[in-house]
Amino acid sequence: MSGAREGADDFLVLDRLTKRFGAHLAVDGLSLSVPRGDILALLGPSGSGKTTTLRLLAGFDTPDAGRIRVDGEDVTDAASAARRFGMVFQHYALFPHLDAGENVAFGLEAQGMPAAERRRRTAETLAKVELAGLERRPVGALSGGQQQRVALARAIAPEPRVLLLDEPLSNLDPALRERTRRELSELIRRIGITTILVTHEQEEAFDLADHVAVLRAGRLEQVGTPEALYQTPATPFVAGFIGRASVVPVRIVAQTERAVRVQLPGSDAPWDVEHDAALSGSYQLFIRPEAVRLSAPGNGVTGEVVDRRFVGATALYTVRVGPDAQIEVSGDPAAARVGDRVGLEPHGDGLHLFSAAGR
Repeated sequence: MSGAREGADDFLVLDRLTKRFGAHLAVDGLSLSVPRGDILALLGPSGSGKTTTLRLLAGFDTPDAGRIRVDGEDVTDAASAARRFGMVFQHYALFPHLDAGENVAFGLEAQGMPAAERRRRTAETLAKVELAGLERRPVGALSGGQQQRVALARAIAPEPRVLLLDEPLSNLDPALRERTRRELSELIRRIGITTILVTHEQEEAFDLADHVAVLRAGRLEQVGTPEALYQTPATPFVAGFIGRASVVPVRIVAQTERAVRVQLPGSDAPWDVEHDAALSGSYQLFIRPEAVRLSAPGNGVTGEVVDRRFVGATALYTVRVGPDAQIEVSGDPAAARVGDRVGLEPHGDGLHLFSAAGR
């Protein structure tokens, strides 16, 4: 997986894609390369360019600059149907007057496939998505999860080179969404098709994708495995957007080759943070809740517990350490109460230092 450079194993390549809508720059020089069979999630807040990028891939919109290549073929100017991309829309776009089999066969008929071959391919594809024998079932009589699988079957029946998924689980209730997400992941991996998924749900992206591209204002912030994004964020936006993190201003008091000693608000003693670049100016420390533990007051950073939220096996404590600084800490549910004075100590990984200027 690459954010810019194209390699021999890259199957789908987005090369400096740019798209404007009037004065609005929706996609700004976006470059990504995806290996064959990989599942890539485009993740970001509203307005980050996720859906526009998917529409550029599908051929629904035309880029103002940049190229799209699949399996070595430049498809930037190709018609949507000629690209051989399958798409599952956010609302599935199933035809309510057709049954499940007719929905799946619709695209095959448009390709001119003979009736006997259409029936065979339809039955085979429905079996792949575990809907064998439901060809004649009206789509209105199917559950939300079954409708989603019919939409997936319709997309993969023509044997596309790339599968595009636009918020495929957003219409499902939370309990069904989790189960369908697992089923969808298993199906895509079993089929082995290169897939681009658009979502604003981090859990969905982490669950389904091999790699995740985090977008912001049309630009790529970082691309990597879910683990890499969480453990080694490349920018302050990624550090704050992925997972949970408290942000506090810090003062650098010393630096070695591999670590920086920083002073936090409310600190009795500085903390050491892994960092191997020369630093100057003002900095912020992004702190994961599990990277800090509660201790006795006067031990490290001291503050007051101003909020406690029970989340099962642990509780999330919000500790005020300065007039404008709070740190969220994961701890034992019985460790403290609101109003208690507590100490905070660094505990394992999850401390990320970034310039207050932005990067």
